[in-house]
Amino acid sequence: MNHILIIGGGKLVYFLTRVFISKGTQVTIINKDKDECTRLARSLNATVVFGDGSDPLILDEAGAGNADALLAITPNDQDNLVVSQIATMRFAIPRTLALVNDPDNEEVFHKLGITAFSTTRIISNLIEQKSDFEEITNLIPVGEGDVTLTELILTESSPVIGKALKDIHLPEQSLIGYVIQNGKPIVPRGGTILGAGNRLIVISLPEQHGLVMKMLTGEK
Repeated sequence: MNHILIIGGGKLVYFLTRVFISKGTQVTIINKDKDECTRLARSLNATVVFGDGSDPLILDEAGAGNADALLAITPNDQDNLVVSQIATMRFAIPRTLALVNDPDNEEVFHKLGITAFSTTRIISNLIEQKSDFEEITNLIPVGEGDVTLTELILTESSPVIGKALKDIHLPEQSLIGYVIQNGKPIVPRGGTILGAGNRLIVISLPEQHGLVMKMLTGEK
């Protein structure tokens, strides 16, 4: 796989692009947010195209005709579906993979012949398979150890208790990907308030792991 197109933004795109580049893969990112395009272009050795990834003209400009694979990971399932269909039918990209934000849509993608994955379902399965939440536990290294998924439970002494995610300034190379509150799993947003007993799935680069754990638990 020499050239991959990634449609979307956020830290997931940043992490994935780093991994692909480290393996010698050429990466082109398509993103609708002009400011984010600027940030990605400055921090990554990748081609960044400003525009709508569901627009065939933008895909053509980004080199879809010569791409070996396409990854559609926007927050909008409909966009991911349309991009994947255009990539396959118009540009004959041999490998496509789409993110399904709402796991209820996963079956629709598969029925339409689109290879898709749901991070909600993946993390839910990981959580269901765990029996001990009382200690911080590394669940799995991703990208040959370039990214780490960590599970932890917040206690009363945690400095983030009562704070919204948007007010918790974690390092750039980290994010809270999943929260269980009152036994209910949720994909957190900026306004999600963390409380004692919440179980978190944290995604981080290995070099930021210690700092992130300190910020979330207060332990040195």
